[in-house]
Amino acid sequence: MKPKNTVLRVLSYTVLILFPTMVSAEEITRQIEINNPWETDRQDEPVAIKLKETGIDFDVRAVTVWDGENEIPSQLDDLDGNGIMDELAFVTDIPAHSRKSLKVKFSSAGKQKDYPARVYAEMLLSDPQGKHIPIRSLTMPTSSYIYNHLHHHGPAFESELVAYRVYFDKKQTVDIYGKFSKQLEIEKSQFYPTDEQLAQGFGDDVLLVGNSCGLGTLKGWNESKATHIENAETFTEAIRSSGPVRTVVDVCSRHWEYQGSDLHMTIRYILYAGHRDCEVQVFFKSPLKKETFCTGLLKMKESTTYSDHKGTLACWGTDWPVNDTVKYAKETVGLGISIPSEIVNRETEDSINRLYTIQAEGTSSFSYHITFTSRKETFGYGTDKEWFEHVRQWSRKLKQPVSIRITDK
Repeated sequence: MKPKNTVLRVLSYTVLILFPTMVSAEEITRQIEINNPWETDRQDEPVAIKLKETGIDFDVRAVTVWDGENEIPSQLDDLDGNGIMDELAFVTDIPAHSRKSLKVKFSSAGKQKDYPARVYAEMLLSDPQGKHIPIRSLTMPTSSYIYNHLHHHGPAFESELVAYRVYFDKKQTVDIYGKFSKQLEIEKSQFYPTDEQLAQGFGDDVLLVGNSCGLGTLKGWNESKATHIENAETFTEAIRSSGPVRTVVDVCSRHWEYQGSDLHMTIRYILYAGHRDCEVQVFFKSPLKKETFCTGLLKMKESTTYSDHKGTLACWGTDWPVNDTVKYAKETVGLGISIPSEIVNRETEDSINRLYTIQAEGTSSFSYHITFTSRKETFGYGTDKEWFEHVRQWSRKLKQPVSIRITDK
């Protein structure tokens, strides 16, 4: 009898310690109200909610977003790599002069639902056998040269409309990939489509950036020209999120000795589903002093330019996309950048770039946006006039954000 009683006691004890675990999951519902008071409809409008602003006091592992009729694809992002989710992100359509109310259920259990991907990001390390190994983050001392050991030379990320990559070196240049059709391609083409893929209608690299700013790369400024990120201790490039709604890529420079300051800088590139434009967020560990930076667009051959002289700049030009002028044809692209006027120092240029210098004294962050089109696109812009009008309207919309309010259900 004693062994039997012992077994019963053990089983009862096991049930008692499992039961609290099974009921410990927490759930809470919030209402998100989005207001678009402006005269233009918003399609795939980005919404990013910082979880700490929702009043939720548990670690969120899963979220469901409803608009009253349909479930809206969403994602949770751990942006600082500490294992705890920081932001909820999704896109939604909002007509002009309208409000939209969404119900969001947050849960501490389970995992985020897999939605169809509308964006993609990758970073690939090449091994001696020629294979490409996916990695999420890489930190290197700046004295080590990793550029040629990374396939497509750094992280690449895309929406259905466009693709970008950022070089892993002191240039940190933003380069672009134009598409014929609205589709995700980078996982298959890896930024370098084969002849067979090109015949199937895949896109390709459409810009030769060289030592320039390319499309909106943040650079140093020495009062006469844009400079690379020299005299830093380490570089880190990391994919914080690869979808399904947005990609988030960080480019970090640690102990950058610049204009008398020791800077810890992170440049974050955020690309949303349905968008050709990319948000560029720049963070510093400490508030800035009077350091001056610059960004802008490379000067293309056979080009025309538009500027509002307040932070919006666009160009339209044609040039060779690579140094191989036999296999490849010239490409025509339109580039654009929109910088908040409050951080613009002045408009200028050097021998290879059209630029705005930037100052943000007393703050530890600022942001701006970049965008582009390629004449490859069957859905894009056909002339410089069309492109410049798009950039004007795009920049205006960036200055007219929707408002977001979070309430209890």
